[in-house]
Amino acid sequence: MNKHIAAIIGSTLVWGMSTTQAAESPDAVNKAAAKVAVEVCSSCHGPGGNSISPTFPRLAAQREEYIVNQLKAFKSRKRAEQDAHDFMWGMAAPLDDKLIGGLAHYYASQIPSPMKPGDPVLIAKGRDMFEKGVASKPLPPCVTCHGKNGEGIGEFPRLAGQHAAYIVKQITLIQSLLRAAPVMHGIVSDMNGADMKAVAEFLQSK
Repeated sequence: MNKHIAAIIGSTLVWGMSTTQAAESPDAVNKAAAKVAVEVCSSCHGPGGNSISPTFPRLAAQREEYIVNQLKAFKSRKRAEQDAHDFMWGMAAPLDDKLIGGLAHYYASQIPSPMKPGDPVLIAKGRDMFEKGVASKPLPPCVTCHGKNGEGIGEFPRLAGQHAAYIVKQITLIQSLLRAAPVMHGIVSDMNGADMKAVAEFLQSK
């Protein structure tokens, strides 16, 4: 048995126990979710959701609605890109709606990592694209859905402070239709690599 499969089985046992303990109390659900986040999710997403590897997104201060939607998409396998298959299908499978909500609440309540400075010229270009869009692409202003500071709005995710490499990878997956994101498909269709990198560097610096 490889380490990845062993980790999934171990996490399933923890989740099953936590869900039983959670019962109907919101406080108990949140406590069980925090236990799962600390003992299981942190191995990839880092303490408090502040991952250090761009393979895994930072979840600290992420929008609750977005986390709920994504965990349900992993569980139902609607998110089917390779990383979703390799890392999240097995992890999300044992989660019930209460524990999903508890995990979303836990991560939304965490403090994000400090901003990461980068190339000021690239960041300035990314800021301009994020705030104003690019009429010639056409690329609409990202602030409309993701907020003035990339903090996210409603079900649209927080992008501020996210790993630049992770953002570029997700835009590429969405653009190539390997990740299902109907709202975004048309928006990112004309972005090139330089556009992606600039926006990603700006967001990582927030």
